[in-house]
Amino acid sequence: MLTASNLVDNTFLRQYEVKIGTNMATIEYSQQERKIFLTKLNIPEHLASQEFSEDFIKVVLENISEKNISVVPTSPPIAKFIKRNRRYKKMLPVGIRI
Repeated sequence: MLTASNLVDNTFLRQYEVKIGTNMATIEYSQQERKIFLTKLNIPEHLASQEFSEDFIKVVLENISEKNISVVPTSPPIAKFIKRNRRYKKMLPVGIRI
């Protein structure tokens, strides 16, 4: 299971990263004012499972929540995750519905 200690916010490359062995999963983002746009989910085939993807997205959203920033998911898998998990919908900016 992933934890916040595994997560790296690489601000230079504008992506969240988690390294498992020799594989790295990333979520690319773009930040504007008090909003973060989650644009792309990259998970290597070796790590590709529904459980890993959901854990990774959950850890990233918890990290963003601590920073008190609104989330705009432009990546379909991330938008689908937020749609299925109502507690993260409060992180969406006013006027954005999924």
